[in-house]
Amino acid sequence: MDRSGIFEGDDPFMIARRWLAEAEPLEPNDPNAIALATVDETGMPNARMVLLKDIQEDGFLFYTNYNSCKGQEISAAGKAAFVLHWKSLRRQIRVRGVTSREEGPNADKYYASRSLKSRLGAWASAQSQPLSSRAALMAEVAKIFASKGNNPPRPTFWGGIRIVPVEVEFWSDGPFRLHDRFRWTRASVGNPWTIQRLNP
Repeated sequence: MDRSGIFEGDDPFMIARRWLAEAEPLEPNDPNAIALATVDETGMPNARMVLLKDIQEDGFLFYTNYNSCKGQEISAAGKAAFVLHWKSLRRQIRVRGVTSREEGPNADKYYASRSLKSRLGAWASAQSQPLSSRAALMAEVAKIFASKGNNPPRPTFWGGIRIVPVEVEFWSDGPFRLHDRFRWTRASVGNPWTIQRLNP
């Protein structure tokens, strides 16, 4: 199977990191933005944009409020999917997999790297819940600042979610919509990958 050029390599995480690095100087805003998909208890799908913060050796990591809609849906299902699309490169990556939480030192380190206002906002926002007004939110931020100060600890309800894939697809635009698509699949986490070229 010919996978030279941008598709070269047998490690999908390495290819994903390479593509993201190539997109970073070209995308005007948030080259790490992903469209994250989850399902609720009835199977109704949900999608929203979040920022991918790390491509690790075994998975893709983002951070959120665990009590948010997406956090609760991921906790209940234990699965999620996302698309990472770059209009500038005319490429995308699709990922489907199982989830786990990142609540240790890595989460603490990332939380501490955020601006103070973002750290306070993580405490103040009951994410996805009804809000009476923006003034009420800002009052809660001020209240948190008064109680937690300049160095608030990471909330226990806020941390990382890692998606460990069982499927990764790399897509590149082709002339006349004859795109190039390669899909990595495995029966479960830890099993070897099978790689297939797909019809556009």
